Amino acid sequence: MLKFLKNHPFAVEAHFDSSVVFTFALPKEQLQHKIPSYLELDTLNDQWAFLAVAMVQTRHLRPAGFPKFFGNDFFLIGYRIFVRYTTRTGKRLRGLYIIKSETNRKKMQWLGNLFTHYNYSTTDIQDTGMGDIRSISSAASQFSVSFTKKEDPPLPHGSPFASWKEARRFAGPLPFTFTSLSENNSLLIVEGVRRNWKPYPVEVINFQIQIAEKFGLNNAILANAFIVENIPYRWEKGKTDL
Repeated sequence: MLKFLKNHPFAVEAHFDSSVVFTFALPKEQLQHKIPSYLELDTLNDQWAFLAVAMVQTRHLRPAGFPKFFGNDFFLIGYRIFVRYTTRTGKRLRGLYIIKSETNRKKMQWLGNLFTHYNYSTTDIQDTGMGDIRSISSAASQFSVSFTKKEDPPLPHGSPFASWKEARRFAGPLPFTFTSLSENNSLLIVEGVRRNWKPYPVEVINFQIQIAEKFGLNNAILANAFIVENIPYRWEKGKTDL
């Protein structure tokens, strides 16, 4: 029964006050061993693979159809790998493979690990603003980023993308998330439904994200950073494939 509960047994709704995603590029060989064999990395020039770090302020997160006052407000940090998958019927999907999630509340950790395989842990998260600069940080997770919304900002130094238009293809989250179900060698697919999804690039002032320490990944390069704001969001009930 508990295994069934973890497979997204019902749809969930929330409102995203904001979703900030920093995407890191790594040589594809570094990420290949982090995904199951039936997924393939979504790459740039067959050289770079990508890890997204999403920082999401949610409100009224609740089972779909429930009134908003049943919901809860959480801050979520997700670590995801950009991948592609071909279903049994031949449909090609782009999405994100879940490797780790963090939240600022024990309640979300408990509920998240009861109803998903997203591997939640609780950490301290501070989200502050000073003028045009916004900072998100966690002392326990040794995590800190600062950025500002700016018209036509430069791409991060060393980014493999030639333009923001090219970088936009790797602005998560994507429509699908994937989780490997080891007990029956199948894949759990959760579709995200959103409206008014228009990511805007931001200028990164500084960042400290312990990717090497958390996941054993070296030489990660900040490739892009985008923000979306004021978005109604829905996760559909999970479906299995394979």
